[in-house]
Amino acid sequence: MRVSYFRNFIFGVEDGLVSTVGLLSGIAIADVPSGTILLTGIVLVFVEAFSMAAGSFLSEYSAEGYAEKVEEPTKRDFVAGTVMFFSYFISGFIPLSPYMIMSTNDALGLSVVLSVATLFILGVVGAKMSGTGIMRNGFRMAFVGGIAITVGMIAGKFISNL
Repeated sequence: MRVSYFRNFIFGVEDGLVSTVGLLSGIAIADVPSGTILLTGIVLVFVEAFSMAAGSFLSEYSAEGYAEKVEEPTKRDFVAGTVMFFSYFISGFIPLSPYMIMSTNDALGLSVVLSVATLFILGVVGAKMSGTGIMRNGFRMAFVGGIAITVGMIAGKFISNL
């Protein structure tokens, strides 16, 4: 597996989880209707998956152009963007799914727990693939992602109190 595919996979899953759960948590804490939370989450997942894929394609293309003086996109650039798209898109529905089947109050907690647990698993998978410390990477991924999730929740609470 090319390093860029691995990087795009890890980045896509991490960002799909953290961005989505951070936004949804912030909005849920602001006590908006559940339909608004669902609509916002779905739009976010679609827009961000395409945006992240485009950014990945363009950055990989630019990096290859810089390193190898290539002036045309390669298949690798398209594959890297595709990996980013699907990793973000699929993982974005993990924190969104509880809001599809539960009340907002119940979904909020489950969404955060599922996201942090998935971040831990992502850290473990990344460690296994790279041959580094499994538990250390799992906890690091969960901790750093958890901080970002907390920022979304604090922002939602702060803004809803204005």
